Amino acid sequence: MSKYIIHGGKPLNGEVSIRGAKNASWKELIISMLTHHPVQITNIPQISDVKIAESIAKSLGSIITKTGEHSLEIITPNITNSIIPHGTGEKSRSSFMFAAPLLIRTGKAIIPLPGGDKLGARPLDRLFECFAQMNIHTEFVNDTIVFTSDKITPTTYTFTKPSHTVTEVILMTACMVDGQTILNNAAREPEIDDEIEMLNSMGAKIRRNPDNLSQIIITGVPWLSGTKHQVIADRNEAITFAVAALATQGTVNILRIDPAIIKKFLDTIEIMGAKVETGKDEVTIAWTKKLTAVNIETEPEPGFMTDWQAIFSVLLTQARGCSTVIERIFPSRFQQVEILEQMGAKIKYFNPKIKDPENYYHFNADSDRPEYFHGIKIYGPTQLFPFNGTINDLRSGASTTVAALVAQGKSVINKVEYIERGYEKLAERLVALGADIEYIKI
Repeated sequence: MSKYIIHGGKPLNGEVSIRGAKNASWKELIISMLTHHPVQITNIPQISDVKIAESIAKSLGSIITKTGEHSLEIITPNITNSIIPHGTGEKSRSSFMFAAPLLIRTGKAIIPLPGGDKLGARPLDRLFECFAQMNIHTEFVNDTIVFTSDKITPTTYTFTKPSHTVTEVILMTACMVDGQTILNNAAREPEIDDEIEMLNSMGAKIRRNPDNLSQIIITGVPWLSGTKHQVIADRNEAITFAVAALATQGTVNILRIDPAIIKKFLDTIEIMGAKVETGKDEVTIAWTKKLTAVNIETEPEPGFMTDWQAIFSVLLTQARGCSTVIERIFPSRFQQVEILEQMGAKIKYFNPKIKDPENYYHFNADSDRPEYFHGIKIYGPTQLFPFNGTINDLRSGASTTVAALVAQGKSVINKVEYIERGYEKLAERLVALGADIEYIKI
C-alpha cells in the first residue's frame, strides 16, 4: 500500500507540462486494434489504466512495443480470441470498449461485467439499445456480457442523454460498417474529437454536423490503415495543477495544453478572482487576491466537467462566501466530502429543488437513491488540517492530495495507487512546483 507523506502550507509556483489524456490514451490503444497495420501512439501517459488496457490487448493478440518514454507501437495482425480475461477486464470499468474491435474482427465479444459495478449505475442501456439497432445481440451469461453479430448494420440512434463512453464505442463499431450511421445527441468532449481525428487518419469517414455538433455522421469504410497519432492533453491533470496553485496562493504556468479545452474552468476561476493568461498551447494561472465563492453545476461538454468537481471543491474551501456544487452527471459523486470534512471543511449536503429532474439530470432515474444528495454547499475560507488515512477513489484521492498541500502540518495519504490510475508521477511533479511530498511506493 503506497503512500504520500505531505507537509503542507507552502505555495506552489513554477512550470508543469501536461501529459496525454487518461480518458483518450487507453481508448486510442483499443482503436489501434481495428486494423492489422502498425499504429504508433505518442504522448501516452504512464498510468495504470493504460497498463491494464495494454495487458488486455496483448491477451487478444496485439503486439505492443515501447518506442519511447511516452510512445507505443501496436500491431494486431489477428484477434486470437474473443474473450476479455477476468481479473484485468474487471479492473477496467470500461472494458466493454474492447467489444468494438472484437465484434468487427471476430463477430463476437465476451466481456466481464465492468468493474463489478451494477449496470444501473452506468448508462450501458444506451449501448445495448444502439447495438440492438445495429443487429448486435446482447446476452448475459453468469458474470459476463456476450455480444454477437453475423452482420453489423448501420443505424440512426438518438441518445436520450449524452454518454461519453457509449458514443466512443459506437464510433469504433460503426466506422467499418457498410452504410451510414448517424448519432444524435452524442457526447461532445474534446477527447472524442481526438479519437475521431485518429480514426479519420486511419481512413475512417467521421464528421460532426457543423450546424449541430451533437450529431455525428459515420460513413463506413471497408478497412482501416495504420497511423501515427499524438494523444490530446489531459484536462483533468491541468485542472489539478491549477487548483493546487490557486488553493496554496501560488502561480503555475501550464504547458502543452490548449486553453480552449478547459475554457469553462478558466472562465469560472476568473469569476472567482484568479488571474488567467492564455497562449496558443499554454496557460498561466495566478492567485493575486482573495478568491470569492462561485456556484457550479456539472454538465456534459461544453459545461463544467464532472471529473473536475471533486478537486474544485478544495479550492472552494478557500474562497470567501458560500459556494454551491450541483452534480448532474452521476447520482452519487461526492466521495471527497467526508475526507474534506475530516480536514475541517464546512460542507452541507442538499438536494436542489428541480421542476423537471428527468431532463435536468443526465443519469438514469433508476440509478438514483433516496439517500443520495445531488448538491453541496461549501463555506469558506476555512483552515484545513492534516489528514491521516486511506483513499479509495481516483478523484477524491487527488482532491485529498491538494487539500493536504493547503493544510499546515503533516498528512499521510495511504493507497495512492488509486491516484496512479490517472496521474503520471503526480508527487514528483508537485515537488518540482515546491511541494514537500515523500512518496513511499510499496
